[in-house]
Amino acid sequence: QVQLQESAGGLVQPGGSLRLSCAAPRVIFRFQTMGWYRQTPDRPRELVATISTGGSTNYADSVKGRFTISRDNAKNTVYLQMDSLKPEDTAVYYCNANGLTNTWGQGTQVTVSS
Repeated sequence: QVQLQESAGGLVQPGGSLRLSCAAPRVIFRFQTMGWYRQTPDRPRELVATISTGGSTNYADSVKGRFTISRDNAKNTVYLQMDSLKPEDTAVYYCNANGLTNTWGQGTQVTVSS
């Protein structure tokens, strides 16, 4: 079964930073838009950011100016740099590959709390 391998999340203080990474098999990564989504017990899964194969990015309004998505095509890896984190960013973050497939990672917990 195809797997997207997400890095560990963690506990971060408000205002802090954290970088998530997600490695994919080349056959999945090479031709698909990669993205990050997040979910809490109180909210359905929501888009955080996406990046196309050509590098075009899209962000949720709630994270614009604070989060940056990028992809390294040589490493088949997508990153999410999260800065100025807020308690409301607390969620399970999921990596996604979309296009030829719709493939999800297992999710990683990010907790923003003092």
